[in-house]
Amino acid sequence: MLNKKYYSLLIRRALAEDLGSAGDVTSKAIFSKKQKAVFILLAKDDGILCGITPFAEVFRALNKNISVATYFMDGDALKKGDVVARVSGSLIDILAGERTSLNIISHLSGISTKTAAFVAATTDPKTGKRGKPTILDTRKTIPGMRRLQKYAVETGGGQNHRIGLFDMVLIKDNHVDAAGGITEAVSAARSRWGKRFKIEVETRNLDEVKEACAVGIDRIMFDNMDNETMKEAVAIVAGRAETEASGNMTLERLATLGETGVDFVSFGELTHTVKIFDFSLKRES
Repeated sequence: MLNKKYYSLLIRRALAEDLGSAGDVTSKAIFSKKQKAVFILLAKDDGILCGITPFAEVFRALNKNISVATYFMDGDALKKGDVVARVSGSLIDILAGERTSLNIISHLSGISTKTAAFVAATTDPKTGKRGKPTILDTRKTIPGMRRLQKYAVETGGGQNHRIGLFDMVLIKDNHVDAAGGITEAVSAARSRWGKRFKIEVETRNLDEVKEACAVGIDRIMFDNMDNETMKEAVAIVAGRAETEASGNMTLERLATLGETGVDFVSFGELTHTVKIFDFSLKRES
C-alpha cells in the first residue's frame, strides 16, 4: 500500500529545492495570482501508470484549492494519447508544481513499466500464468525514494526483496569472509536474533551452497552463477530453502532461467537504471 508518509516529505523538499525563497519568478512576472487554468496530464508512451497520488499531492501542497481529477489508477495500462488527469485552479501554482509532479510520476511509471516487461517474460502468453522465477527488486534505490520505488516495482507486478537492512538478515560475501565462513556468520546471527528475522546467505560456488544447506537457512542466493551451475545448486538445495539468482541478470536471460528451477531472481536495474515514462502537462485549449 502507498502510504502518504512515503512521499509527503519528499514533495516538500522537492518544491523547496525548485522554488527557493522567491518562487517561480517567471510565472509571477507574467501572470496574476487570480488567473485560473485547466491542464491535462497526457501519456506520451505505452506502459503502466504509477504515482498518480503523489502527482496530485504536489499541487495540493502548493494550493489546497487546486482540483485534480484522475481517470486512471496506479497499475492501469496506459496508451500513448491517454488523458490521465485534469488539473484545475491557480495558473501560477499549477506551473510551480509542473516539474516536480512530472518528475515523480514519470520516474515511478518508468519503474512499473520496466518491471511489467520483466514479469511478462516469465508469464505464459496463452494462459497468463506466471512461472518461475519471481521478479524481485534490490536496495539499489535513490536515497529518500526507496519506498516509492519499491511500491512502483509492486505496481508493475514484481515483488520486494527486503526494504532495508532492518527487516531481514542477508549474509553476503563480505560478512562471510570477515566472519570466517557461512557457518560462523549464520551462528552469530542466530545467537543475536534467534528466529526474529529470516536468514538469507549469498553463495559464490557449490561448496558454499552445500554449507548453506547444512546450517538450515530460509533462502540461498546464487551470486553470478551460470545456468548450469545454478541448476546443480537447485538440485543440491532440493527444496530445503528458497533459492534466488542474483548478479549478471538481464531481461534476455530471463527466458532461460526458468529451466534452472530457481525460485526468485533479483534485479538492481529495476530501480537504478530506468527510462522515464514520458508525460506532458499541457494547458487545455
